[in-house]
Amino acid sequence: MDWRDIPSLAALRAFEAAARLGSLSEAARTLNVTHAAIAAHVRALETEFGQPLLTRSGRGMVPTQAGAELARDLGTGFAEIAAGVRAMRQGREDRPVILTTTPSFAESWLMPRLPAFWSAHPDVPLTVQTDQAVADLRRDGVDLAIRHGQGPWPGLEGHVLTHATMVVVGQPARFEVLHDPTSPEAWAHVKGLPWLLDASHAEFNRRLERLGIDPSELNATELPSNALLLPSCRAGGGVSAQPLALVEQDVADGRLNILAQEQDSAMAYHLLHLPGPLSRRAQTFVTWLKRDLQRAAKTG
Repeated sequence: MDWRDIPSLAALRAFEAAARLGSLSEAARTLNVTHAAIAAHVRALETEFGQPLLTRSGRGMVPTQAGAELARDLGTGFAEIAAGVRAMRQGREDRPVILTTTPSFAESWLMPRLPAFWSAHPDVPLTVQTDQAVADLRRDGVDLAIRHGQGPWPGLEGHVLTHATMVVVGQPARFEVLHDPTSPEAWAHVKGLPWLLDASHAEFNRRLERLGIDPSELNATELPSNALLLPSCRAGGGVSAQPLALVEQDVADGRLNILAQEQDSAMAYHLLHLPGPLSRRAQTFVTWLKRDLQRAAKTG
């Protein structure tokens, strides 16, 4: 289709409304524009087609024969467009909510919370996609993303889900807390301990460098993912640097000690989505998650 063969869609919509309603003023109110704008669109189409499309009848307007035929065809076309848009919106509402995040965050922070959500909202299916790569929400049809960083995130909207203060943790039976974890002495001490590093997450290692720890100078064992690293850390295989959100339950349950802790971190996990309103199901999940975090903060 060559769009150059079609007049302005705004003009066609204005004319169809005026012909259907029999009034320029009613068309203006329906389309939330001025009377002058509707009149200008109709005149532009009449110039384009070289013939009148509307004529005055009493206090209203009636289409000419040519105008009536054009209005009928436009009404049919706009109705098909509206049906397609409704079907698209309904399909969006009916499909599962798709959320993407990293494997570590899903395993350690998100998944333990989901049984409560499923119990409260069994009618809202949720698909969790895990990948270290950053998903393109528009291209991949993703509703929500949880991303680690400072932000802002161009082209996306959202809010901080939980802060991501960096901590160094180790098994209590092997690694004792010798200093205030936020002190320089604590960070100096952990440099000499055996380490476990996640080879798949270069961003965490860059954070260590900003904290004065060069990963290349550590006595370290590299593992291919945090899913393998954390069980080894819990078993005493070495210490590990983790965002506190990923290990706070381990610390609370006594499986890990915090040996060193970052101060005043701007890093966080952000819950993000494309601009505009969420689907009903996605909004249900976001609302539930916010309330769950508020409850946890009050009881914590």
